[in-house]
Amino acid sequence: MSNNQNGSVSLTIADDGLATISFYHPAQNSLPSALLKELAEMITFAGIDHKTKVILLKSEGDRTFCAGASFDELLQIKDKQAGAEFFSGFANVINACRKSPKIIIARVQGKTVGGGVGLAAAADYCLATEAAFVKLSELAIGIGPFVISPAVTRKIGLPAFSQLTIRATDFQTAQWAKEKGLYNEVYSDIPNMDEAILLLTQKLCAYHPDALTGLKQILWEGTEDWDELLLERAAISGELVLSEFTQEALKGFLKK
Repeated sequence: MSNNQNGSVSLTIADDGLATISFYHPAQNSLPSALLKELAEMITFAGIDHKTKVILLKSEGDRTFCAGASFDELLQIKDKQAGAEFFSGFANVINACRKSPKIIIARVQGKTVGGGVGLAAAADYCLATEAAFVKLSELAIGIGPFVISPAVTRKIGLPAFSQLTIRATDFQTAQWAKEKGLYNEVYSDIPNMDEAILLLTQKLCAYHPDALTGLKQILWEGTEDWDELLLERAAISGELVLSEFTQEALKGFLKK
């Protein structure tokens, strides 16, 4: 595992055309704005690289896939513009996944919270372990999952999204996430999941690339307005994070 205390994002492209994008941050793979920017850029690059056939999105470690936004950075936001710019980082990652011409497979090895759920939802196909519980905790800290809501609702539907959002302090199981459509496959442990990912990506890399691109377009039909929509949602979150309620809630979470 990387020992970079600022976190990192890496990209490797194998001979068979599998592009693996991996992110890491010591705070449970949370995502500050710098990592969000790198992640969006690497997803975009892998999508247009002629060697890439399929993209695998993963994080390092074996406990948490992604803890969502960086609370430390959220506390540093002092004005609406800075807030909108921070949350637009998640918007840019989701839109990079949406607009990539390559199929994106997500590997979710552990718990995923907030924006991490949005990352899983932005993938085209998602494999997870039984430890990959999910939670949208935004209401508990005075904001809402506004930026990621189009991606999550598209996958699991409005009733399940409502449950996940309103039950802001409760984790839902990986099996729940599979039943609702966020995860496509759930495995007992990481080795079994990785074996399934290897077999799946090998098959996909052998398929006709134009057929995969055509499938990608079909999967994302009706989302053409997301460039504007997600940035509008980012502005809402960026304003709410400035509230006294949210600032105190964030401090409380960091003290735990």
